[in-house]
Amino acid sequence: MRKVAVMIEDYFDERELIYPYYRFLEAGFEAHLVGPRKGEFKSKVGLSFKSDFSVDEVNPEEYDAVFIPGGYAPDRLRRHRGVLSFVKGVYGKGGVVGAVCHGPWVLISAGIVKGKRVTGFFSIKDDLVNAGAQYTGKKVEVEGKLVTGTDPSALPQMMKKILELLG
Repeated sequence: MRKVAVMIEDYFDERELIYPYYRFLEAGFEAHLVGPRKGEFKSKVGLSFKSDFSVDEVNPEEYDAVFIPGGYAPDRLRRHRGVLSFVKGVYGKGGVVGAVCHGPWVLISAGIVKGKRVTGFFSIKDDLVNAGAQYTGKKVEVEGKLVTGTDPSALPQMMKKILELLG
């Protein structure tokens, strides 16, 4: 079965984690919640989820895609060298990478946005531009196998594009 990782860290936006996770399952993928450690994480409103794996337990070569939800979690995720290595590894092997809202912060820290058309929540526009990305401000932006979105309302269009890319 093909695998996808949905990254998890404290203060994730629950809509931006739950919707993609269940869409991947619905499409027949083995979906894993992957965090910087194995254990429980709480959303912005206190909803608890447990990661299936620590990032140290997974190999990017075994994953077809990685999705990074927004909220405040991306600021925490990008502090972990293993998370950045995993995301960069999935992207580097030709996997699909999705990031919504503040999720592109992780893409900046992983070094994969320079020269790419991306979007994200308007407040991280300067960060993306300063990292060398071409910020478009569109609700959803697709550049090769990189799919970015602005906020939860972008998720239906994002997931359609991601699943198309995954074939």
